Amino acid sequence: MHKTIILAAAAAAFLLAALPAAGASEAELKRGRYLAAIMDCGGCHTPGAFAGKPDMARPLAGSEIGFQIPGLGVFYPPNLTPDAATGLGGWSVADIVKAVRTGERPDGRVLAPAMPWRSYAALTDADARALAAYLKSLPPVANQVPPVTGANARPPAPYLTVVAP
Repeated sequence: MHKTIILAAAAAAFLLAALPAAGASEAELKRGRYLAAIMDCGGCHTPGAFAGKPDMARPLAGSEIGFQIPGLGVFYPPNLTPDAATGLGGWSVADIVKAVRTGERPDGRVLAPAMPWRSYAALTDADARALAAYLKSLPPVANQVPPVTGANARPPAPYLTVVAP
């Protein structure tokens, strides 16, 4: 009986994750898709994009190639799909809006310095919500990216080095 309840809960969570963001209109989702494109979210957050071969079967599912910021470490762009285990599945629209505008995750950690949240802070309320609703509407993709690696640690996966001008 207990196993049946767990399976039913897991199935319900999967189905809910696949539904469009609650209350999002088609126009809002279209606007969010447009914003994600012009903000080039896929340029960092799509597997293979840093290698010049984006995997469009897994758009915005995070990168297996990171970028090193000298003195700070290596950062791997995270999964932006609503996958519960490896993506933004546990984030609300408000959590995503806050991260995009302030550079702060729901757990209080600061986003990687390369994330241009200072530019995105200028998004209108409607645009920020549309972007977040669009991300929540994507099909969940299970894709665990490598962890952030400190400046003195050996990165577990390939990376590019960011050189300041």
